[in-house]
Amino acid sequence: MIVLGLTGSIGMGKSTTAKMFAESGAATYDADAAVHKLYRRRAAPLIEAAFPGVVINGVVDRSLLAQRVIGKPEAMKKLEAIVHPIVREEEESFLANAWSEGRRIAVLDIPLLFETGGDDRVRACVVVTADAEIQRKRVFERPEMTAERFEQILAKQMPDDEKRRRAHFLIDTGLGFDPAKRAVEAILKAVACMA
Repeated sequence: MIVLGLTGSIGMGKSTTAKMFAESGAATYDADAAVHKLYRRRAAPLIEAAFPGVVINGVVDRSLLAQRVIGKPEAMKKLEAIVHPIVREEEESFLANAWSEGRRIAVLDIPLLFETGGDDRVRACVVVTADAEIQRKRVFERPEMTAERFEQILAKQMPDDEKRRRAHFLIDTGLGFDPAKRAVEAILKAVACMA
């Protein structure tokens, strides 16, 4: 089974691209969705122990947690030390299931793929990108987004040009939906030859 890492900075269209891979038949794992599930289950008591008051009715309140960790490197490291190992277990379980189902290609949709060393666990990296103006427009269409929050998120992420440099494949979503879909299909064909 070929494992691809899919990544891209905020507002680049990574989630939409991940859906394209899934619709084309690739087993697709969404690390962000896994974290959100863990915030409602397994990780909630661990996070509450580390950051008292951020769990409400058994669920991590993401806005309360953000207030405690955004812009605070030590607090963020503490949170990542709790969450990342559990997410990695979920990822390994996903890959084992995909393998047992006979899937030929699996895609790990991981926002901080390079930043967390996840690129070492995949055969090739796909970076979703777009012009900075398009990115900014998309980001500010999100509810509750502020310039300060956007800058804090960008500070955590590797710059887009560095991600592009490290990519095996690029998908420019700024060109539109259809070109992105064609790029996904071309990548899947190219990767099938690697098996």
